[in-house]
Amino acid sequence: MLHLRIIAPADRTAEVVSVLEKTVGAAHLVVLPGAARDPRGDLILCDVAREAGDELLSELRERGIDDCGSIAVDDIALSLSARAEKAEKDAPGEGADAVLWEQLSDATHEESTLSVTYLAFLSLAMMIAACGVVLDNAILIVGAMAVGPEFGPLAGFCTALVRRAPKLAWRSFLALIVGFGAAMLLTVGFSLLMDALDLFSASKLDAERPNTAFIYAPDEFSLVVAVLAGSAGMLSLTSAKSGALVGVAISVTTVPAAANAAVAFGYSKYQQAWGSTEQLLLNLLGIVLAGTLTLLVQKALWRASRKGARTQSEGARA
Repeated sequence: MLHLRIIAPADRTAEVVSVLEKTVGAAHLVVLPGAARDPRGDLILCDVAREAGDELLSELRERGIDDCGSIAVDDIALSLSARAEKAEKDAPGEGADAVLWEQLSDATHEESTLSVTYLAFLSLAMMIAACGVVLDNAILIVGAMAVGPEFGPLAGFCTALVRRAPKLAWRSFLALIVGFGAAMLLTVGFSLLMDALDLFSASKLDAERPNTAFIYAPDEFSLVVAVLAGSAGMLSLTSAKSGALVGVAISVTTVPAAANAAVAFGYSKYQQAWGSTEQLLLNLLGIVLAGTLTLLVQKALWRASRKGARTQSEGARA
């Protein structure tokens, strides 16, 4: 279930209440006249089944309630109510399959913002990965993958393509290009500093690296794994199972490949740098293609599911 907190001008309250009352899957409607002070208006509280949430939010936004008031949505971890159980049962479709497009757009918009924090995490992840590739340490590589925040802009770009949102697409693209570029430059400087301290060396980079050689030697599995990870990542975001994102992060070699390219470039090992760059581009391409396709399939399946559920419900009432 989702909990909606709506602030509406007094002259729009009846309209909002009417929308909520006719929504199949809505329950626990509460109206507090004059409770809101900024903006001034009435406070309307309501719970709604997740599978009915996206359509309800779309209708409220079409009526301009977000412009003249406010719409806030929270996930309900536990709801002990027979009315809530009935609302979930009545709502067409399954909650686990529902995609809240407004929530997804908002989440990816925040995650795809080019900020100091984003750049710091990406740079630190690459520096950790740089240590991993020089030392041929798989544990450091996995740690760098988990720290890297690059899936946010990738998910934002996929969402922008499906929702045809050019501003979000540009914001995500900028975060990826500028973020990786800046982090790789910092990693080049970091590797040169480590070399000056006799902690890195060209000989270590050229040595046999059985644990990390795959980073600069892309093959067909590079694209396959990226595609699978992209699909899993988007499913994780749309189903609110964020724990799966950790598995996605440590299954693709975007950050390690960029780090290896930076270190190799610093030592003028251009062949190895190009191999790492190919690995990076393959991973980015695979994630974007798979993520976009996953969202398109989810959108189509959800529409078909709701249409079938509505037809069945109308047939039962007849």
